[in-house]
Amino acid sequence: MKQVVVDSCTSLYCVLGDPISHSLSPVMHNSAFTHMGYNGVYLAFNVKDKNLASAISGIKALGIKGVSVTIPHKVEVMKFLDNIDEKALKIGAVNTIVNKDGKLFGYNTDCLGATNALLEKTAIKDKDVVILGSGGAARAIGFGIVSEGGRLTILGVLKDEGENLAKDLGVDYYHLSEFKNIDCQILINATPVGMTPNTKAMPVQKEDLKKDMVVMDIVYNPIKTSLLKESEGIGCITADGASMFVYQGAAQFEMWTGKKAPVDIMRKTVLYNLRNND
Repeated sequence: MKQVVVDSCTSLYCVLGDPISHSLSPVMHNSAFTHMGYNGVYLAFNVKDKNLASAISGIKALGIKGVSVTIPHKVEVMKFLDNIDEKALKIGAVNTIVNKDGKLFGYNTDCLGATNALLEKTAIKDKDVVILGSGGAARAIGFGIVSEGGRLTILGVLKDEGENLAKDLGVDYYHLSEFKNIDCQILINATPVGMTPNTKAMPVQKEDLKKDMVVMDIVYNPIKTSLLKESEGIGCITADGASMFVYQGAAQFEMWTGKKAPVDIMRKTVLYNLRNND
């Protein structure tokens, strides 16, 4: 492992979100930079909705070379970018920004991260899939599910947002309270419910889970959310958010640096930190 010295040539990367204190993006990407001997540093910035435009201007002004975008900015950030990748446009959300000579280009690596993580556990084609939530992450995952041939239904509590997402994907939307009346083989939580520090919260009721479901939670901190614990307790196959998080982060690393991401190092770093936080 090469020692990286921070100097005037160090490239700066960051994540923008609110909240952001839980994020493991800094330790994951910094471990990758160090392992590769790449002269880069990755920081976390808590950015409120009202300050997003200023933050994006700051990226250009400071020459920040790459940015991760997380809750709640993945959709809103699009209006401030110079160019958006066709796939991200179709998804309707951006989680990755690349600064190319002062022009900001938006991409989405959540879609790839989610489908790769889910395919480790189950086939998606011709399966009945329910996604909880209708924000930027749900958009990316929903796009991936439909692309893989899954039969998708969106459930949420924000009617306008949920109906817009369902319309964009050509699927049905129902209020979250209807979950108990909908049969599904794959359940995906794409909301922040259950995330640190509110680790006891669940997006659905335990009694509405069924043992033949595959349950995925995109929340990765804690690694075992209450939803996953309850699901495992009744015999469900589960997929935690760490795999999706690492896959999407590896894609970001490669976009930013042009180097092959050290996926094993990134995964080990994330899992080590998650287990120590459990």
